[in-house]
Order: sequence, then C-alpha cells, then structure tokens
Amino acid sequence: MFKINSSYLKLKAGYLFPEISRRVNNFSKENQNANLIRLGIGDVTKPLPEACCKAMKLAIEEMATESGFHGYGPEQGYSWLREVIAQFDYQSRSCDISPDEIFVSDGSKCDSSNILEILGEGNRIAVTDPVYPVYVDSNVMAGRTGPVESSGRYKGLKYIPINAENDFVAQIPSEPVDLIYLCFPNNPTGAVATAEQLSAWVDYAKTNKSLILFDAAYEAFIQDPKLPHSIYEIDGARDCAIEFRSFSKNAGFTGTRCAFTVIPKSLKGKAPNEENIDLWSLWNRRQSTKFNGVSYIVQRGAESVYSSEGQSQVSKLVSFYMENAGIIKTQLEQMKLTVYGGENAPYVWIQTPEGIDSWGFFDHLLNKANIVGTPGSGFGAAGEGYFRLSAFNSRENVKEAMRRISCI
Repeated sequence: MFKINSSYLKLKAGYLFPEISRRVNNFSKENQNANLIRLGIGDVTKPLPEACCKAMKLAIEEMATESGFHGYGPEQGYSWLREVIAQFDYQSRSCDISPDEIFVSDGSKCDSSNILEILGEGNRIAVTDPVYPVYVDSNVMAGRTGPVESSGRYKGLKYIPINAENDFVAQIPSEPVDLIYLCFPNNPTGAVATAEQLSAWVDYAKTNKSLILFDAAYEAFIQDPKLPHSIYEIDGARDCAIEFRSFSKNAGFTGTRCAFTVIPKSLKGKAPNEENIDLWSLWNRRQSTKFNGVSYIVQRGAESVYSSEGQSQVSKLVSFYMENAGIIKTQLEQMKLTVYGGENAPYVWIQTPEGIDSWGFFDHLLNKANIVGTPGSGFGAAGEGYFRLSAFNSRENVKEAMRRISCI
C-alpha cells in the first residue's frame, strides 16, 4: 500500500483556528439565537479600497478584448507591480532592494511555508514563543522537527519566549542557530522591534551565517515613526534575511490574495559540497516550476495600492483598525485587565485573569459574552495565560464587545 507523510501525524490535534471554529460551531448549534462577535481570526471586515476595485474592473474589461487579454503572466509577478513595490516600500526608506528581487505571490502564509523547499534538512531552527502557528506546523509537516513534547513544544526547535517578563523582547540565542523566524509587529502579541534590536539580530545572523525569515505582514500598522518597517532598513540585512509582505491586512486582500517575498541576490546559503549558492536562483526556479503567478486582475488591484488615491484609502483603513485597537485596549485597561499591544499592531494581547487559562478564558467569553477571541496557548506554550483580540471588525461590534465584556 502507498505510504503517507508520517510527519503530519506529529501535528498537535488540530490547527488553532480550525479548533476555534469547531468550538464556535458547537456553541452556535446549541445557541442558535446568539449574536456572536468575532474578534478572533485576523480577517479584515472593511470593503476593498475603491482604487483597487476600479483597477480590477478596468483589468476585467481589458481581459474581454483581443488586445488587452492576458494569459500566463511571469511567475515572479508583472514588472510594473514589482517596480512600484520596490519604489514605495523599499527605496523610499533607503532600502537597497531592486524590482527583480521581489516575487509576487498569493500569500505570505504560502511563501513562509514554501520557502522550506529551498532550505536543507538539518538546519537548527529558532522561533519565538508565542508564534504564528504556520512557522512551526510547516516545519513539522516538512519533517524538520522531532515529536511534540508534553509542554506542547516540538523537539528540535529552539523556542524564544516573548512575554511580560522580558518586556516582549526576543532574546538572541546564546548558541548558534541556522534559521530564525521573526515577525514584527508581532502576531499575536503586538510587540515591536526597534532598529537597535533588529541590528543585533542581523549581527548575530551574519556572525553565525544564519538566515532570518522576517514576516512584516503588519508593517503598515506601525504608528511610531522611529520603528523600522523592513529588516532591510538595517545595514547588512541583504546578506542574511528574506522578507515576507502581504496586501491582506493593509489593503484588505485576505479574500483577494496577493503578497510578495523579497530575496536579495546577494543572499547565499551553503550547498552540501560547501559551495555558496544564491537563494534568489533557487526560489526563482521553485516559483517557475510550481507557481503560475497571481492573476493579472489581482496584480492590477495591488498596483493601485501605490497610487495617490490608493495610498489615501489604505491609510484610512489602517487608521480605522488602529482606532478599534485603541478602543479595545483602553476599555480593557479600565476593566483592570493587563493588556499589551494595540499600539503598533491591530492585535491586543490580554493577560487572562488569575486562575483562568487561555482556553478557559475563550470559553468564558464565548458563553458569557458571545465573543470569539483567540487563546494564547494556541500560539505556543509561552502564550498560556494570555488571550488575543483582533481589531479587525466594525466600530459598532468593537464597542458592543467591550460593553459585553464589562458586564460579565
């Protein structure tokens, strides 16, 4: 009989968000009249920017003509989109990134998982804890970890706690690691990294010949002008970092699907024969083989994000969600809860009340207030005792959710 990938059997029982869905579905069946407010999964709720809709409508009209029809596009993304990304997201911040170092894709979630295909086995891997579950689970699926331990952590991974005890600062390991997953602004805690902190990581990576996998999906939500938006704002990062970005949260493309990954041509890894190989060529080959590119229509929509109209509309979207985050943070603090995040990220990270674990707090809010959030333990062992609320919802729902919580 054919064999399965046994690494999947090492996965803990259920990915975090399907488990949330299971519990919510069971609750809904038993409480059909309950008016749930969902502040759990970080899915946006506002409509797409008008500039994006206009651009995509025009692209559809083009596709209906002989002269404007587009079939297969370049697997790396159309040059006109890569050029505006390079100009607005990198060169405007003095980052030495060229258009041909940008690969347009259908999601950072996919890219941060697929990147493992060009990285060898035996790499020592470090992740923050709590952590976006995809980083861990994709390594488990690829056979890069040992079994799960009683703590909920996987053998073979180096976990870096970020919590109140260390001011949510990711501490640099005392021993060498090869791959480092960093996400700032952080999902789920909302923590940020200063230029000095990122510089220390770049220095560590260069000293130990490590690779930083930097997830900047929430960079648009940074409010503090002193904070870096890209790892490439740090000198030397071109030689040790890959950056993942997305249009999902800033422009509302969660259901439209467009993102990009940056791989500098100067970034090199070691082959088994000790030869230095540039990762750009490997990723380009991978994408050319396994990916047919994001649709022409969607890429035109993404391009419009960088128009003056698009920039204004995206800015308003970001401001709206950050105002929601501010309301959540302020109201919860008035309820005497200990709260983090919500200032440079659309997530508020709550310390659960004494005596209640994170899944217990999930059930408490679901049953008593009909509010869906995300238990911190689902993001890793260090997330136990915390709970995440998302600012991605209507103003009316956010205010009503805070009212309900204040009454329980």
